[in-house]
Amino acid sequence: MKIVVIGGTGLIGSKVVAILRQGGHEVVAASLKSGVNIITGEGLKEAMAGAQVVVDLANSPSFEDKAVLEFFQTAGRNIFAAEAATGIRHHVALSIVGSERTPENGYFRAKVAQEKLIEASGIPYTIVRATQFMEFLGAIAGSATQGNIIRMSPGPFQPIAAEDVAAVVADVALAAPRNGKIDIAGPDRAPFDEIVARYLKAVGDPRNVVRDPDALYFGGRVGEHSLVPTGEARLGRITLDAWLSQARTKA
Repeated sequence: MKIVVIGGTGLIGSKVVAILRQGGHEVVAASLKSGVNIITGEGLKEAMAGAQVVVDLANSPSFEDKAVLEFFQTAGRNIFAAEAATGIRHHVALSIVGSERTPENGYFRAKVAQEKLIEASGIPYTIVRATQFMEFLGAIAGSATQGNIIRMSPGPFQPIAAEDVAAVVADVALAAPRNGKIDIAGPDRAPFDEIVARYLKAVGDPRNVVRDPDALYFGGRVGEHSLVPTGEARLGRITLDAWLSQARTKA
């Protein structure tokens, strides 16, 4: 089977490409480096020629509210036009668990808009919605740092390892379209502040985490159901302790 992975050189994309190629599939890792531009549409039809599945893992280069919304809307329209022209039978996209429950977050709003475009495209689809990646814990801590203090919400948090995300995305790409969504999360759920504190301890970071119910996560409040699945979810196999052990080794 020929599969096009848009954003195939990124954190998740590179892993998905490797998994699918190991399975014997013909995989195109579509990116600017390979001559595919999803904002202009250049190279999309050529990359999709003869393919059955497109996996969209592209991410906006800017997280500014207006820019990220324009990115996903423009890219989506170009991708769906190329898919319709080349007869793609399954569109797989990666989104975020709870994005519709945190409208104050501009990036989350953009992902909701992307999901709506997918649903209206007419292309058979599956949307994989993941919780926050464990690999982003350092950046999350940095975004909430003031001096030596990191203020974090005690709201529920259930991060997932990128390796587990890639495994599910690859699995979904080889299955029939669901024309619906799948939620995936890590196996461990705990208060947001506690998980960040565990990460800092594992990597030897001396900053202090302060529990603050009013702390915002990229502009949005973290409620009981903001960042975790509320219904059935597929759980990853990599525990937080196992991932932290690897992070400690690399630190």
